[in-house]
Amino acid sequence: MALRGSSGGHPMSPESLAAWLALGWLRGLTPSTLRLLLATFGSPGGIIGADSRQLQELGLSAELSARVKGCLDDVSLRAEIDRALAWCGHDRHIVTLDSETYPDLLRQIDDPPPFLFVRGSVAALQLPQIAMVGSRRSSVDGREAAANLASGLVRAGLAICSGMAAGIDSVAHQAALGAGGSTVAVLGTGVDVVYPQGNAELAREVAANGALVSELPLGARPLAGHFPRRNRIISGLSLGVVIVEAALRSGTLITARLAMEQNREVFAVPGSIRNPLVRGCHSLIREGVTLVESAEQVIEQLGGLLAFQLQAFQLQARGCAGGVEQDALDDPADPGQRTVLEAVGFDPVSMDVLTLRTGLAVEHLHSLLLTLELEGRIRYSAGCYQRV
Repeated sequence: MALRGSSGGHPMSPESLAAWLALGWLRGLTPSTLRLLLATFGSPGGIIGADSRQLQELGLSAELSARVKGCLDDVSLRAEIDRALAWCGHDRHIVTLDSETYPDLLRQIDDPPPFLFVRGSVAALQLPQIAMVGSRRSSVDGREAAANLASGLVRAGLAICSGMAAGIDSVAHQAALGAGGSTVAVLGTGVDVVYPQGNAELAREVAANGALVSELPLGARPLAGHFPRRNRIISGLSLGVVIVEAALRSGTLITARLAMEQNREVFAVPGSIRNPLVRGCHSLIREGVTLVESAEQVIEQLGGLLAFQLQAFQLQARGCAGGVEQDALDDPADPGQRTVLEAVGFDPVSMDVLTLRTGLAVEHLHSLLLTLELEGRIRYSAGCYQRV
């Protein structure tokens, strides 16, 4: 049984996970209140075992305190918990907020989910991600723009995060897979429910090459109230959010607003003034959101934020041997990477200079540079690259 929690990537006991699920699903206990309780009592078990008076001193009502104390004895809640525990398997995981495998960026938002159901690779959640969302009723121009952006970002070493809705979301996932990359789909249903039903094959491919993710109980249907909750996870997992086609009144603009509240970069793709599906994008651009037309522009705009997450990803990917980090790396096997590494040198150098030194196309050069950053061979700071 693949249970991941307070012991990091190591299995946790069914009893501990049951406590997480009970509190996470307890009516009236918000994620922010649960975080406060965790900070005070250390674990879900500690919260459930706390004195009712202590819970009330932290702001819980007498009625909610009593339900916290008795949550594991609630018959209907216990049935849902047992179902979730039985669901876990080799590619089906429940990742709790205190786990080392819980996504760092998502943990930083105001109301992170207490746990995530994950079907596929838990490691995919740690990849540097860009969210891409847009209209379900997408135009051919919007689908083409989304496919080009997603494939370009994947070739640069990033994963694509979206909501597996019809239209732009599905195109972004498909383009990421088609470019040989990873993609994460955050669902507004239980992780075992495919919606729309026509995306059954896409869901299988995402699970095989990334992850399907949901905070909702197994079997949860696609109710309207689920999707704003899903959208905060999409933006929370990502370094930035690219909006491709959005009407003036749309769920896509909710994602953009949530991303801004989470201090994420938001990008909008412009389109024809005759296309009503881009009016939301044009409105965002007028409000100061960055206009983008290519993957390179997204990467350039992210700059230091991307470099910061790359550093964290490098430490996790490279690891330490006996607590001592590897001092030196062998030369890259790829000839293009060797060429770029030699061109970078140990003094800061700009992208324009690297283009002249290597003679490479900008898109290809970006991809090689990002790969070298992921491997910890170079770093990016203040608009320049240098070897480390």
